[in-house]
This record gives sequence, C-alpha cells and structure tokens, in this order.
Amino acid sequence: MASRREGPLMRGGAGGGAGQPLSRGSRIAAAVAVGVALGCVCAFLYPDGLLSRSSDAALHWPRQADSVACETSEGVTSLKSHVVLLERKNAEFRKQINELTMKLQLAGQGKDEVLYKAGPFGTVKAIRKNPTVIPDESINPRLAKILQQVAIKKELIVALANSNVREMLEMWFTNIKRVGISNYLIVALDDSTETFCKSKGVPFYRRDPDEGVDNIGKVGGNHAVSGLKFRILREFLQLGYSVLLSDIDIIFFQNPFDHLYRDADVESMSDGHDNRTAYGFNDVFDEPLMGWARYAHTMRIWVYNSGFFFIRPTIPSIELLDRVAGRLSREPKSWDQAVFNEELFFPSHPGYEGLHISKRTMDIYQFMNSKVLFKTVRKDANLRKLKPVIVHLNYHPDKSERMKAVIEFYVNGKQNALEHFPDGSE
Repeated sequence: MASRREGPLMRGGAGGGAGQPLSRGSRIAAAVAVGVALGCVCAFLYPDGLLSRSSDAALHWPRQADSVACETSEGVTSLKSHVVLLERKNAEFRKQINELTMKLQLAGQGKDEVLYKAGPFGTVKAIRKNPTVIPDESINPRLAKILQQVAIKKELIVALANSNVREMLEMWFTNIKRVGISNYLIVALDDSTETFCKSKGVPFYRRDPDEGVDNIGKVGGNHAVSGLKFRILREFLQLGYSVLLSDIDIIFFQNPFDHLYRDADVESMSDGHDNRTAYGFNDVFDEPLMGWARYAHTMRIWVYNSGFFFIRPTIPSIELLDRVAGRLSREPKSWDQAVFNEELFFPSHPGYEGLHISKRTMDIYQFMNSKVLFKTVRKDANLRKLKPVIVHLNYHPDKSERMKAVIEFYVNGKQNALEHFPDGSE
C-alpha cells in the first residue's frame, strides 16, 4: 500500500540534519497549545467577555439614538432663531446702506466728481438733469406694490382728496378717464373718500394711520389739505417714481405726459397770465430821489402753482419737499404755495443756503390757469381754437360751476358756455 503523505511540518535534528515529519499526536498537541494561548490573550483583553460587551452596546443604542434626536431638534430650533435674527440685522443693514447712499449723493452735490474740458465758444452747456435716487421699497412695501400696478414708465398723476370735495373729485377722474389716462392715483384722506373711490372703481391709496396727517385730512380746508402733499409725496419719490401732482379743481383735455420735457427736477404750471409774467421780465423800479441812479432793474416772475407740478425723484426734489414740509410745520399760518416758491427761487445769501434745484415753467396756453382762460383766451378768436392740456380753476372760488362750463366749451363745443362769467370773482 502506498503510504499517506503528511503536511510539511518538520522536526529538526539536533545535529542540524534534515527535518523529519511530526507525528499525528504531536500535531494535536500543537493545536491545543495554540488554542490555549489565544484564549489567554482574549481573557486578558476582554475580561467581561465578548458577548457581554456586544449585548451592552445593543442595550445602550436606543438611548443614544434618542439623545441624538433630541439634540438635533434643539439644534434646528436654535438655527431657526439665528436665521430670524440674521434677517432682522440684514434688513437694518439694508436700511443703513440706503440712508448712507442718499447721504453720499447729497454730499456729492456741488463737488467735482468728474473733470470736463470746455469746448469751443458757444458749444458749452451745463448738465440739465440731476440723477434719480436709488429706489427704496422697504420704506413702504404696500405703496410700492400699488405703484407697480398703476404707474406707466415710473410716472403717474397723484391727487389728494377728502369728502369735502366729492363733486369736483368725480369731475376730475371722469375727465381723466375720458382722455384715456390710466396712470393716476387718488390719496384718500378719510373713510368716506375711500368708500367713494371703491364704488367708482378708481385707483386709490389710503395711508397707514398718522394722527397729524389724518386730522387735517378729515376736516381740513383746501389750503390745509394742500400742505399735506409735501409730506405724502416724499414716499413716492423715495420709491423712484416721478409724480405729476394735481389739485382736483383741474380738467384734463389731453394726456399731460405727452407734453412734458423731463429736463428739470421740477416742471410747474405758472400763475402768470401772459409771457412776461409767466416766464419772467426785467421790471425797472423808479426812485427819483436817487437822481442819476433813479432807475433800478429788478427781475420778476409770477409764482409757480403748487397745485400742478411734475417732480422727478432726485435728491434736490426730496430736499424741496422736506424744506417745505418742515417750514409748514413750524409756521402753521404760512401758505404752502408761497413757501414752495420761496424755497425754489430764493438764492443763497449770508445766513441762508439756497436750494440747488433745476426748474422749468410749463407753457401757459397748454397748462392753462383760469385767469388766462377767462381774461384772455375766451375773448380772442385765435386763442379760442387752441385745445389746452389742462385748465386749472385756481383763480376763481366758484370752481364747480366754472369747471362744468369749461367742459361744455372744450368737450361739448358749446361756444357761449363761458360768456356769462366775469373775468374775476364777484
């Protein structure tokens, strides 16, 4: 029989001779010895046993999971609170950035930020338009949404009204609709006017409660209500919109936005009644006692009408509104139109810094006051053929009756509709 071959374990001879295979008993003894050795090592490393350690880990796992879940929930809540805090701080930073930007723009007025080289004689012209402000919708998000819906090319007509002038208000927006003007907004100063606007389907805006404004808006007369516009219009300009401010004793016959130049901060109709008084003239003052120097030349112009003007959203425009509103609050007996013109025209002098603002006078036959109409136009065959953009009944107290007659004359073609009225008021 062939003998079985064993594994390669060999036993070396004492004399260094060739190894001999281990016997079967020796191999068993060696395996037992290795197992005992491994057992001793495990006993030393894991005195509590392997199964005990595994079972403890399994028992402790749910508790660790609950702890992690609890810590995660608290962490989410903390993160949410932190996000809210950061959003508030971010809003504050945005507000500060807008304020600082406006201050920088204001500080930059009059400083040479860009150097120019003058061209040949007769070709040099100064900058006509001031840059517009950066819109800040955070000051009144509700109004910002309304203006986005109403304005066209960031422009709109704005009028203030309370319940004392409901009849004229209806004539005002009825003629605006007839002309096809859609970008207009009524600032309702009381509940009754708000309800009336809703019933007629006309766009309106009701300001947030303000005791100082609300008291005047509800019971104030024409001049008191007129003075409010300088405070209210500020937000429109801050939002980046150009406003054509209109009193409600005005009749529209054409779209005024088709007849604006937009090359100045303020573009206003005049109380002047001819070219000299509206656009300015050299008025010579005579003082005989001065002998050779008896004649003193003065410059005169009739005031701008604060009931109809176009104002662009620039730093000088906002400064104008602030100046007028500030003076009206400090000088309650002042007339808003007088203050409006003083701030527009008075130059800088010792003790006073004038307003650096650009202005343009509107065409008196397009943007017509009632003195021009009743004293001049209705009596001139050629001027009667002109179709004005608007007629403002600012010179006459019997406004409602004259407004109706003006509509009859220009809209319905009734040629004698204006004849029975006197030039002035009775």
